[in-house]
Amino acid sequence: QVQLVESGGGLVQAGGSLRLSCVASGRTFSNYGMGWFRQAPGKEREFVAAITWTGSTTYYADSVKGRFTTSRDNAKNTVYLQMNSLKPEDTAVYYCTADSFFGSVKAGQATYWGKGTLVNVSS
Repeated sequence: QVQLVESGGGLVQAGGSLRLSCVASGRTFSNYGMGWFRQAPGKEREFVAAITWTGSTTYYADSVKGRFTTSRDNAKNTVYLQMNSLKPEDTAVYYCTADSFFGSVKAGQATYWGKGTLVNVSS
């Protein structure tokens, strides 16, 4: 089992920044690909970003490319999502995910999910 706990969400004005963190526990963190998804009110969950277990490769949704950056610190069992130039349409609950198979992470079918943290961007 892997437990994932997100933090760092909150209320921010458009154009501002937030950094989300996701701390993993339970198994060897460095063996897992990690991802971020989000779900806005009344909308389907969507892919935001993903990072391989080494941190050498990252993927981003077109809607956040150039504004968001994901990274990881395997020594701290933590993955981050740095969000800059936030827009009101970024408002959503953000979820951290993990799986030993990276394809599952990118596809939104990861085995492990956190409970989410709310990001609210005001205009």
